[in-house]
Amino acid sequence: MISALWFAVPGDLATLTGGYAYDRRLLAGLCARGLAVTHLALPGSYPQPSEQDLASADAMLAALPDGATVLIDGLAYGVLDASATRQRERLRLIALCHHPLALESGLSDAQATHLAASERAALAAARAVVVTSPHTAALLRRHYDVAPERIVVALPGTDPRPFAPCAGNPPLLLTVATLTRRKAHDVLITALAQLRELPWQARWVGGDRFDPAWSKALRDQVAAAGLGERITFVGERDDLATEYQQADLFVLPSRFEGYGMVFSEALAAGLPLVGTTAGALPEVIPDTAGILVPPDDSAALAQALSHLLTTPALRRRLQQGARTAAAQLPRWDDTAARVAALVETLQR
Repeated sequence: MISALWFAVPGDLATLTGGYAYDRRLLAGLCARGLAVTHLALPGSYPQPSEQDLASADAMLAALPDGATVLIDGLAYGVLDASATRQRERLRLIALCHHPLALESGLSDAQATHLAASERAALAAARAVVVTSPHTAALLRRHYDVAPERIVVALPGTDPRPFAPCAGNPPLLLTVATLTRRKAHDVLITALAQLRELPWQARWVGGDRFDPAWSKALRDQVAAAGLGERITFVGERDDLATEYQQADLFVLPSRFEGYGMVFSEALAAGLPLVGTTAGALPEVIPDTAGILVPPDDSAALAQALSHLLTTPALRRRLQQGARTAAAQLPRWDDTAARVAALVETLQR
């Protein structure tokens, strides 16, 4: 018997972020494994929906047949606590948590407290919770009272790709991330301003429409630092293969990551990495392939980049470490297999 699943995702599934990329690949992978998956497109702007958006999502869930299995992306699920509580007995609810909503950067204390409370209540109504890293699983156990037996870790997959030659002159530093506060481009600008005497160029790939005020502030910061000729704001890209292939080093000083898919993609391309100790990144970045610094520490970031830029032997060693690690990365079919097994278990 073919298992039926409804996969509820807020907004445009084609949005170019790591979370939406995960959802797209998971949906495709589940279909490829024979599940009958129906995409439920939840309207509205999450995780700050209007009352109308909440009512619409509630009506969509209420219209599903009794006993339906529903996987709901955490960007919406964390604020659908009232709907989840109403439907917890009638539907088989599965939460997909990329990372807790309250850990997003730029929130006020009141906003973070509200999101933590709503997500805790919503998670209590789920029969299972899919997370993208062991780190997030630990967070949900420790701070959200989710029992370990209800959590399934489904790591993001990667696609095999040619290794980058890493032979640029000057070295090209690649950053792939939406221009939002959590990604800490501001820290990277401050660090790079300390390295203006060294040869390098930087390409920043990522959308600037998620927080227009922050995006403008970053461009102003680059201009004020006199780095406008060295940092290129690329914008969104559907296909990142060329970006990874042309890069010599990947750097992103995130303030938090529930996993950090771009780091595994950079590993798949054999790029040396510079990241932070925030969130799940120590689980993703092996010390044989990258350097980790504390979040929000521009001095430590500048030192790490300087060391790499001035020590070709270190870059080559980390490059080889990344190539070795690439062979151990999970594939997207592995991701889908974990979630498919969960769906089948819940439907027995």
